[in-house]
Formats: sequence, structure tokens, C-alpha cells
Amino acid sequence: MAPAACRGSPSRFGSASAIVADTETGYHLLKIGCYSRTKATTPTGSFLRSSQFTVGSHRWRINYYPNGESADCADYISLYLSLDEKASKNVKVKAQFQFQISFTDKVEKPHSLASAEVNTYGGESFWSWGCPKFIKRDGFEKSKDLRDDSFTIRCDVAVIGEIRTEITTTTFVSVPPSELNQQFGNLLETEKGADVVFEVGDETFAAHRCVLAARSPVFNAELYGLMKEGNAAGVVRIQDMEAQVFKLLLRFVYTDTLPEMKEEDVMCQHLLVAADRYNRQRLKLMCEEKLCKYVSVGTLSNILALADQHHCEGLKKACFNFLGSPANLSVVIANNGFKHLSRSCPSLMEELVAMLAPPPPSHA
Repeated sequence: MAPAACRGSPSRFGSASAIVADTETGYHLLKIGCYSRTKATTPTGSFLRSSQFTVGSHRWRINYYPNGESADCADYISLYLSLDEKASKNVKVKAQFQFQISFTDKVEKPHSLASAEVNTYGGESFWSWGCPKFIKRDGFEKSKDLRDDSFTIRCDVAVIGEIRTEITTTTFVSVPPSELNQQFGNLLETEKGADVVFEVGDETFAAHRCVLAARSPVFNAELYGLMKEGNAAGVVRIQDMEAQVFKLLLRFVYTDTLPEMKEEDVMCQHLLVAADRYNRQRLKLMCEEKLCKYVSVGTLSNILALADQHHCEGLKKACFNFLGSPANLSVVIANNGFKHLSRSCPSLMEELVAMLAPPPPSHA
């Protein structure tokens, strides 16, 4: 008799593993605020050091050689990253480094990229790694990288952990990304179930009371609380706000996102005011972040006044940082808008003077 046929499909089991190494990244900005003086007073082979910073549980410093670290690179600026710590036992640190000139915390084209394994012996670190010919001085001094006799060095550091093998779980179910913001956006656009209408200028916007109340305590008070506004037909009139700004505010309330905007700098100023009015802190911070990149001689007065009035400390710091340049400060002071700002916001001027004042002389 023939053997009985196997019924059903055979079971198949799978497993997986991965070779991984944890990596911790960070960066340090070193501003050289008096380049010509550092070049004149620091001979070849000598360096100035950054303050200590930590990445990957290790402490580091940047060594800046304005006249090169040796005679064969005396026409260059040299940069080195050094491990600046004592260890209780011998340790190995594997890291990657990148130096560049950058006036923001955004990565642009790197000037160099290097990696090495760092060893500390007997608890003392004597290791450094860097770029002896980072950039040639004569070309650098004619470039736009040097502004008002200052520039900023950005050093990115990635500390790589020990390589290890991990068992990974086989995936049987794939979970799609959330569609909540898209669905609520469609709800706003279709106006299905809307129970309140806002009049803003010559335009009207239908919305849902429960959504607005859940997302903003101010809307909650206006629509359900003691500050309840509107007539029996559920119409609320919004004063002192442009229709386009209110439309963007509604879009954010429903989706927690912002679309691309024309004249982003102007729109963000109006939207920041709206966000503060309706207590949408995340939207307010998003507008602050965007406005930081628009601080200039022409916009400084308006943006600084806005930051002061709406308690935007980050944006205020960005404005003061811009005024830290003597060239920028002299042009801005001559601007009529700044004169008006000094009269209307005297406390701002006090902060600015305090920031720019030289430190008191030290007494032996």
C-alpha cells in the first residue's frame, strides 16, 4: 500500500538577526570673534582651545591653530579634535568627525570627514585627530565665510559603540502610518457635521465646536464657557485677523501641520500672533523657528518687537545675536524703525545695552 499523502502545507519558520553598533551624535559651535587678533598673537604650532563639550559620554575640545600646527602648513588654519578626559582604565573610543564653517546649526557641505579609533592609556588621553590644512588663509580672508572679522567652526562628532549581534523579530504584521491628520483635514474641507461658522473679514469658515474646544482652551471658553460668543445661528465674528491667517490657524488646529506659505516671513508673524491668542504653543514655536532665519537689517525691528510682545525668548535671542555684529548694529541703529522701537520698547534697549556692554574689569 502506498504511504498516505501528507495533508496541508508544511509549517515554515523563519528567524533573523542583525549586526549593529549604537551611534551617538552631537556637534559643537566654536565662534572665532576676533580672527585677525588670533592670527597676530598665536604663532605657528600654538593653538587656542574651545570649551569642553560632551558627545557619547566622552569629553572633547576643538584645538584651533590660526597659523597652522606646523611649519609645512603655516599658510593654513589647522583644526583638531581632542579627547579631553581621564579614565580609570584603558578605553577605546571609535569616532567620526567633520569640520566645517557654518553660521547656523544646519549642515552644509563638509570640508573634511575622518574617522579613527582613540585609545587612552593609564587614564591619560594624548590623542587628537584633525585637519592640518583645513583651509588656506589667503583665500579664506577674501571669502564670504569671514564676516566682520569673525567666523564659526562647526564640529560634528559621531561616537560609535561596540559592534554586536542582535536577534530581530520576524515581522508578520505591517502597521501603516496614522491618517488622523489627513482625515481631520478632510473633515474641515468637506464641512460635514460643522456646527459653527466664523466670519473673518469678507470670508466665512465652517468648523466643528468639539474639535476646536479639544484643541484650544481659548476656543473652548469662547464656544462653550462663560466667554461663549456668537449668535443663535452659531456665527462667530473674528476681529483683528486676516482671513488667510485664520484659515491657516484652523488647518493647524485640525491637522497639527502647516502647508508651504507664500511670503512665509510675513505670514509667520501674523500666525505667531494668532497662535498666542488661541494658546497653541507648538504653532507659536514653529513660527518662532521659521522667523529666526528671516532676521535681517530690514526685518529686525518688527521681529524683535513681536518677540518682546509675545514673550518669544528664542526669537529674541536670535535678534540679539544678529545685533552682536558691530556692522549689523550700526546699520540697524540708523534705521527709522529701530528708533521707533527704542521709544516704544525701552526695556528692550536696556537688555540690548546689557548684552553689548563689556564685562567689568577684574581686580587682582
